[in-house]
Amino acid sequence: QQTMNSLRLCKSFFAHTQRALLPCPPALSHLSPMHAMRTSAARSVSTLSSTTASIDSSAAPGESSTPLPFSEQVSSPFSSSAAVSAVNSSVESAAKTPSPEQASSVDSAPTGEPTVDLAELKNRLREVKKTYKELQDAIANYHDPRRKTIVLFGAGRSASTLIRYLLHHSEKENWSVRVADVSRSAAEEKIKGHPNGIPVALDVEDYKARQAEVKKADIVISLLPVKLHSRVFQDCIQLSKNMVTASYVSPDVSSMHSAAVDRDIILLNEVGLDPGIDHMVAMANIDHIRSKKARLRSFESFAGGLVAPESDDNPWRYKFTWNPRNVVLAGTGGVKFIQNGNYKYIPYHKVFERVEELEIPGAGTFEGYANRDSLKYRDVYDLNEVPTLYRGTLRRPGFSAAWNVFVQLGMTDDSFRIEDSEHMTCRQFINSFLFYRPNDSVELKLAYLLGVSLDSPILRKLKWLGIFENERIGLKNATPAEILQHILERKWSLREDDHDMIVMLNKFQYEELNGSVVERQSYMTFIGKDDVETAMAMTVGLPVGISTRMILNGKIKSRGVVIPTSKDIYEPVLKELEEYGIRFTETERQLYVPADVL
Repeated sequence: QQTMNSLRLCKSFFAHTQRALLPCPPALSHLSPMHAMRTSAARSVSTLSSTTASIDSSAAPGESSTPLPFSEQVSSPFSSSAAVSAVNSSVESAAKTPSPEQASSVDSAPTGEPTVDLAELKNRLREVKKTYKELQDAIANYHDPRRKTIVLFGAGRSASTLIRYLLHHSEKENWSVRVADVSRSAAEEKIKGHPNGIPVALDVEDYKARQAEVKKADIVISLLPVKLHSRVFQDCIQLSKNMVTASYVSPDVSSMHSAAVDRDIILLNEVGLDPGIDHMVAMANIDHIRSKKARLRSFESFAGGLVAPESDDNPWRYKFTWNPRNVVLAGTGGVKFIQNGNYKYIPYHKVFERVEELEIPGAGTFEGYANRDSLKYRDVYDLNEVPTLYRGTLRRPGFSAAWNVFVQLGMTDDSFRIEDSEHMTCRQFINSFLFYRPNDSVELKLAYLLGVSLDSPILRKLKWLGIFENERIGLKNATPAEILQHILERKWSLREDDHDMIVMLNKFQYEELNGSVVERQSYMTFIGKDDVETAMAMTVGLPVGISTRMILNGKIKSRGVVIPTSKDIYEPVLKELEEYGIRFTETERQLYVPADVL
């Protein structure tokens, strides 16, 4: 009966798909994808007609011959099809009324027991699945020349808001949005059946498939892991396609500047949250200070992705709101900055020991630790004469001291594999980094090494994570960093009812023409909607989407490898972000006033 219902469902679906594809514009009728879609649907209808007629005419008493609802069965696999709106609009009639083909077949079908046995039904269902795949491929390969095409690589955690933004504007702007991911279901889940969205199953390592997608694009967006970006950048240069990404400019990408200029394209980088919004707010304030003919003496920038107060329910006061791997490996490259004219360097094993306490109005107290290489932004912001330039990451107080335990033990190391890791327990994992003392407990050895008591806040945080439990890890041939990430994801993942929070703080000191010294602060707190439309996804995705729309509409004229530090980019982006509640507050106070000015 289940097989019969599946066949009825497929038969009815293909019939409606066939009809939905009939009003194809004459100008497009010659295109092979459209032709393939129509003929595949027609063939499926023909193949299934005799089978479903036989089934429907001979259903046993109490058995339903009505297919299961379309909305529950078909919307996900075909969420991108050009026919989905027509199919969804006729859900009720499809479930209750046989198609013309069904009606004619049923009328002519003999009565009595089914004439097709179960094996034959299963064979036909396999054929339907094959046709189903053909339809999916035809839709994925279809390109409408009347629309501008956006190709997005990556449908991960931070893509949800970006995809929603692009699809929201797609009708007015006449866009087609192609979402390519190694997981087709991930792309479909983000598109949610929008008629202008097309999910594409794609392995970005597949050169031909990747280039085929880039060729279709008027603009490319990449939310891929950093190590995969350069391949897409190279494709865009080769095929003269504009590109947008939220990731840092790598040395490889930076070297492509001249080639991009020669191709008359823009490769816009660092246009997410951090980097991204931090650049734009920084330059807005720096340009404001310069407009007063004042001399900038210090610039410090901090940002953090944390949990909102209402979801702050664990001793770490932290949960994953972005790529967990990046959190585990944060700081591994060391830190560079300049303070009062002195160059400062912090190696990885000292990063989480050097923190400062910060207060953000309305958000509370935080600790900040230095982040990456701040010195490279002296040229970017044109601050080569500024004595202090420092960029940092924000966490709640106490986080860094506890995280530093993992750093000091070597549990964040990603350079080697642990033997027999799949059979190791969490307790054995942490014990493998401690000295051998068989008569002492793991907790006692760690407390002794750290110089803390067994009931210290640090050990309480570690115990809450389950790091001392005898639970099997189950990861084969894993690095310490991979195992630690696996353990953390069990405890630090957002629940459905959780909300995350983004906090940013920019601190400036500048000297006015009369010698007065002023401290200026620009800060923002933004809370996400849920575990999908997170604050992180919104503050990364919206700037990328807004910038993409500006490029497609010709409002950004820059060419080459670019970051959003020019007024023609940051001003309209920040203005539109305010419409979504992402806005900064600026305050100033005088630190020093010369006696002759008083």
